[in-house]
Amino acid sequence: MATGGNNSTFELSPKTLVAVGVGLVAVGGASYLLYRHLTRDVMPQKWRRVGTVERIHFFPVKSCAPMDISKTEVEYDCDVLSMSFEGIRDRTLMVVNDKNEMITARVYPHMTQIKSKKVSPSKLVFSTQDMPDLELDFENLDGPGKDVNTSVWGVSVDVMPCGDRINTWFSQAILKKESGLKLVHYPYPKPVRNTNPRLKSMPFIRQEDSGTFNDATSFMLINLSSVADLNTRLKNPVDALQFRGNLELKMDVDEPYAEDNWQWLRIGDDAVFRTVAPCTRCIFTNINAKTAERSSEGEPLKTLKSYRLFNYSSPALGIHLGLRLPGKVKANDVVYVEDK
Repeated sequence: MATGGNNSTFELSPKTLVAVGVGLVAVGGASYLLYRHLTRDVMPQKWRRVGTVERIHFFPVKSCAPMDISKTEVEYDCDVLSMSFEGIRDRTLMVVNDKNEMITARVYPHMTQIKSKKVSPSKLVFSTQDMPDLELDFENLDGPGKDVNTSVWGVSVDVMPCGDRINTWFSQAILKKESGLKLVHYPYPKPVRNTNPRLKSMPFIRQEDSGTFNDATSFMLINLSSVADLNTRLKNPVDALQFRGNLELKMDVDEPYAEDNWQWLRIGDDAVFRTVAPCTRCIFTNINAKTAERSSEGEPLKTLKSYRLFNYSSPALGIHLGLRLPGKVKANDVVYVEDK
């Protein structure tokens, strides 16, 4: 059990670091910067419970529906790259156009209705309305040998094509055409993308937090109390799934937006996360996760802008997380934050 009080990841104890810091401050400003670097990710020694994991969402394809998992007791592995479930990883597939540009549900809302189901440790079956099912085997992708270059919000990455058969199905499902889109796969065992430029000023983010094809980081948490508070301001309440977080938190005590002030989280016995950035919201939020209909009133984004802008260009709801200790997570796991 990793509690932060006995953390083998760091060679220096917090008390030693404090002593070193005092000495370094006396030497000068440059030394103080070194001290800050050494202490920036020292995990808490004390934790306090704030709630439990209500739901976990797992998205094999960026912008598509969460994977259909019929099991009631499901454990997800969390490592620095992403969340994974029995060999399948979160957001390691993405749709691009003929120019190898990222395609998302912001432009094609019905992408959110493309569902997936795992049928073996290496196989997914995709389904959507008025289309035959499609099987994809990660061990037998039939794309050409040459990787293609694409980008996620301006950050370049080389990816693996999945093949013409897969491309045709996604073109038909999204464009209603025989061609025009490609499905690509993230082939690396670790994060290789640079940090999203919008987040480079965040003090605790690391390059390895970039994940697979995630917009910002490998993990994102939504506080259901915050969503409930937002819904009191809306004529038509929204499902938390519209915010597409991996982790939905049910608070023990109703406390909307408490997550704004958390720096560390532990889920279950082992997985420890660093809060690295707020999650700022875009028009994707206005797409109904169940029907793919876009709100004609621009909600809930319009309401969020009225009270959650702060110093950002877009309103914030939810927090981006960087993994600091790997572990397993499941629904009903206890969620802890740092106890100051």
